Amino acid sequence: MFKISFSSAIFSFLFRWQVMCLLVIIVTWVFPIERIHSQEKSIMTLVVKAGDYDRLNSPVSISLEGLGVRITSDDHRLFDVENDVKVPIQMQADRLTWILSGPTLAGSQRTFELQQREDPNEAVSLSTISARKQNGAISFEQSGRKILRYQFVKEEAPSGASDLYERGGFIHPLWSPRGEVLSRIQPPDHFHHYGIWNPWTSTTFEGRDIDFWNLAQGQGTVKVVARPIAVSGPVFGEFSARHAHVDLTAPHPSGAKEVLDEEWVVTVWSNGSPDDVRLIDFHSTLYCATDSLFKINAYRYQGFSFRATEKWDDQTARLLTSEGKDKSDGNGTRARWCDIRGVSSTGQSGILFMSHPLNYNFPEQVRIWPTGMNGGVENVFFNFNPAQEQDWILHPGKAYSQRYRMLVYDGQLSPEQLEIHWQDYAHPPSVEILIN
Repeated sequence: MFKISFSSAIFSFLFRWQVMCLLVIIVTWVFPIERIHSQEKSIMTLVVKAGDYDRLNSPVSISLEGLGVRITSDDHRLFDVENDVKVPIQMQADRLTWILSGPTLAGSQRTFELQQREDPNEAVSLSTISARKQNGAISFEQSGRKILRYQFVKEEAPSGASDLYERGGFIHPLWSPRGEVLSRIQPPDHFHHYGIWNPWTSTTFEGRDIDFWNLAQGQGTVKVVARPIAVSGPVFGEFSARHAHVDLTAPHPSGAKEVLDEEWVVTVWSNGSPDDVRLIDFHSTLYCATDSLFKINAYRYQGFSFRATEKWDDQTARLLTSEGKDKSDGNGTRARWCDIRGVSSTGQSGILFMSHPLNYNFPEQVRIWPTGMNGGVENVFFNFNPAQEQDWILHPGKAYSQRYRMLVYDGQLSPEQLEIHWQDYAHPPSVEILIN
């Protein structure tokens, strides 16, 4: 009797076990276990569409405001999904931001999945773009390699020169990925040149003409008026700063008056390996500082500017604009981008300067020091000038933006590659958000 009962129990157990196995096989075949597991943790699916343009390591940033979803880097993670294979990627939650790594062809789309971290103690990846404040400047690095330095305290005037040449609020040095310094400040031929900076040369305010570029004139200067804010992160590092254009000739008790406010936001993007090209976004917003309008008069050089390393000249550097112009014929022409490349300790290094289509008077005219300028030596200078042939009038209570992107690289890029990068900047990919 005991044996019969035991056998019946074994048979009953085996039968139930076989049925359960069959059900698991059926469910697994219809709904893969990984997919079920992911759906339980998934918060949203993000479909990135390339549109009409090829992409290469494109930054993607979206706002989740109004969706009722609060994302943090500690509590969430992002996956690149392809053929049901999920690869975790770096994300930053200031806005939901990540890099569309590698090439993404025109007309294609890629899927990403945002998930809740299953283990709150799971290790979080360290920042790849680090911002550090030190000695009156903010320095950005990636994996120990220098990217750029923004100086907010005044740089002293060169020895023997007027104190009027002192100023802060500029980027220098700008390094290539392999460590070549590409910018320059206070060159002997132009003490008022400051690496990458954004002053205005010919302006009018309340009937007075003010030059904020040629500092020795003593008419105007640019000051950093608030301590800048810097952030580090796995996808980008960033700083924001406030500059004041100060009229030194104003009938004011102090003999100086703030007439134009400017906010800088500079974003340094991570492209994975520090040996890759680097993307840096520059965003300037201008505001009238008083109830009076501010006029930027048409003039041949002013605005977003770059003074290059002393290694570059007519023989050692090459400039190429989006319209096929160079140092010999590019000055005063309009351009969407300008590529500047020259000799370096690693062979060649360069910067692709890109202007955004929403900028005033786009495509802007450019100031390029032509062949033979400065005696043919140490003569690479460039700027985008939205007010080269027409005035730009700024009204109180309104904001005026300028946006530029710099692609910094070692080696060479073809005109076709340069155009791909500008199109990607000018026409970013679209993102469709599906809340799960």
